[in-house]
Amino acid sequence: MKKWLITSLSLVMTAALASGCGGSSGNGDTSPNSEAGSGGTTGKKTELVFWGDWGGEGQKQFQTMVDAFNQSQDKIHVKYVLQQDMITKFLTAATSGGAPDVLFWDRWRTSLYAPKNVLHPVDEYLARDGITKDDFYSESLKELSYNDKLYGLPLTVDARALFYNKKLLAEAGLQPPKTWDELEAAAAKLTKWNGDKLEVAGFSMADLGLFNMYLQQAGGTMLTEDGKTNFNNEQGKQVLEFWERLMNKNKVYKVGFELGLGEGQDAFVTGKVAMLYSGPWMLSTYNKYGKDLEYGIVPPPAGPNGDKASVMGGFGLVIPEGSKHHDEAWEFIKWWTANKDNALLWAKTSLNLPGFKPSMEDPFFQDDPQWKPFLDTLEFAKIRPSHPGYSVMETDALAPNLQLHQQNKQSIEETLKKAQEQGDKMLKDNEVVK
Repeated sequence: MKKWLITSLSLVMTAALASGCGGSSGNGDTSPNSEAGSGGTTGKKTELVFWGDWGGEGQKQFQTMVDAFNQSQDKIHVKYVLQQDMITKFLTAATSGGAPDVLFWDRWRTSLYAPKNVLHPVDEYLARDGITKDDFYSESLKELSYNDKLYGLPLTVDARALFYNKKLLAEAGLQPPKTWDELEAAAAKLTKWNGDKLEVAGFSMADLGLFNMYLQQAGGTMLTEDGKTNFNNEQGKQVLEFWERLMNKNKVYKVGFELGLGEGQDAFVTGKVAMLYSGPWMLSTYNKYGKDLEYGIVPPPAGPNGDKASVMGGFGLVIPEGSKHHDEAWEFIKWWTANKDNALLWAKTSLNLPGFKPSMEDPFFQDDPQWKPFLDTLEFAKIRPSHPGYSVMETDALAPNLQLHQQNKQSIEETLKKAQEQGDKMLKDNEVVK
């Protein structure tokens, strides 16, 4: 992706600044309940506080966007404030005053915190400014919604795709797999053992959190419509049978393999893992540190009946209910997330896929083969269930049982049964947000 190295950020910023605040309603806030400072009658700017928990390079990326917005108009000034333990501080501020005006938001949290009335809905703003939801991935909007109310706009979208080592596949005479059967066969052929020592894992199976994706590929869903677990069934069994064949029959991976390679020895970069699932957030790392790594990316292989699936994640920008400047906060969010030029500036600055679909039409994405597999995958990727207890269920009920199964300490039947029983209890205990 050579263009990442040659893109002139200053030129992009110039284009973004020329676009103004974006959206169809213009730059400023003209609502009757805005402060005089934002309407220009006193000449003072409205000061907005933007909280986020990205430091380091992420903080620089945020600051680029904040600076561009501040220079694009003269009514609002945004200040980015890095926060550690941000959610705890936000909940305290929401009840005691001092809430920020804009919040960087992991979208899956919406179903947990929207019921607490700490977020401000934005549906009226979209209608007022003529912003169409079709310009965003529907799944990302769903993840920012609760009880038919939308609480923000997506800033980034991502999904898992299959990364593969081109050299290793070429040496084995293989093409990138498109189905589970092809994945299994390729992984087996790519694996190299030296006695009882695994030298090259054909396929990484380190991330048990991908069970959701595999289950969808098997034609299943994690939860039923009435909020109960839905994996102790034939689809869940198919996933674990597939995992068992990979681990025990084909021996394409060994538990803890990637952890034992030493600090700084990324298994994919060093050729110790031939294939793995990962997301666009790893592109810059592999391009920067994998100088000798030739890799390709394809959408996730389809399951036994041809079902395609991946899990969509990402972040958004939301307005806390406790903000004293809802309208101005919306102007900032709209400028950043609902304007093609500004969303593209964000993409080139952060190397993230933006949530605004029109920006994906730019040659930056369309002419770069590394982006295409992710764009294709996003067309069918689904978010995690929005049940308030889902994350607890997955972390504390499903994952420990999957780990026991992978370690050959628990059968498929026992694993699914225990995960169901424990998971259903956790879902019920957490179905009402307090």
